[in-house]
Amino acid sequence: MTDLGGPGDPRARRPGDGPEAVASQIADAVESLTALWSVAAQETSLRLSLHQLRALRTVQAAPGLNLTALADGLDIGLPTASRLCDRLAAAGLLERAPHPDTRREVQLWLTPHGQHVLCDIADRRARALTAALAAMQPAERAALSRGLRGFLTARATLPPDGDRPESR
Repeated sequence: MTDLGGPGDPRARRPGDGPEAVASQIADAVESLTALWSVAAQETSLRLSLHQLRALRTVQAAPGLNLTALADGLDIGLPTASRLCDRLAAAGLLERAPHPDTRREVQLWLTPHGQHVLCDIADRRARALTAALAAMQPAERAALSRGLRGFLTARATLPPDGDRPESR
């Protein structure tokens, strides 16, 4: 277990605690978290693809957005987004409605069933994550929390293109 102490913590300078080694450990943890997330999503009554789930989450975050905004948000083409919405609408998760001001534009909204499915997935994910965190020692959870806060702070200071300052 990597000790995620602060920069003045001498334990943070052990071999294997350099940025590359920790990045590898985080990549492993992210894969595990992704698997946990995926399993929680697949245990619902509907099996949603990653694209479908992302589309629903995008509409949930911005109710009434149009198809072009959804396609841009998902970084997919407009025809692909349209087919994706067709499938979600057929499943009763999403509805399209004419824009009140622009006849040519369609707004996207979650149905109550779509909201329910997303809440169910969020609950399952929270329970699975809580179970994994409960299996950790309290000091490990505290170190993880400190490390994640430090990561988010450091990430916020980097340029948007992801370039990082030279290693010290």
